[in-house]
Amino acid sequence: MKITLNRVNENFHFELKNDRGHIVNVDARPDFGGNDMGPSPMELVLMGVAGCSGIDMISILKKQRQEIASFKAEVEGERVQVGEAKPFKDIYVVFYLEGNIKGDKAAKAAQLSFEKYCSVSKTLEPTATIHYKVVLNGLELAKI
Repeated sequence: MKITLNRVNENFHFELKNDRGHIVNVDARPDFGGNDMGPSPMELVLMGVAGCSGIDMISILKKQRQEIASFKAEVEGERVQVGEAKPFKDIYVVFYLEGNIKGDKAAKAAQLSFEKYCSVSKTLEPTATIHYKVVLNGLELAKI
């Protein structure tokens, strides 16, 4: 896996490209001297958590022949000052699923993602606690 970064402007706008040619723009907020031309690197980390766990959950539920009509997630991160850095301390994930899905299977899929499969979450595990809950067809099922 390889990523290349190219500076786009005189501030902090970067274009990142993976070895398959997919491009993501990254920038800093204006209050940090950026132009807000893309998500910040820390926002990309949260996007990585959402995408990784989303792939896991959908894969698990499809293998169990669950019918997913809608799948959404919201991820929020709380950061803490550690020297000059501000790493994530707590990350909160809420999954919203709709469809003909058994509640125990949806809850187990989330548990398996965070405890076993999601490489992004596992990478963050030494420094951040990930909390999650599953809302299926409007009802909260699991909360960790």
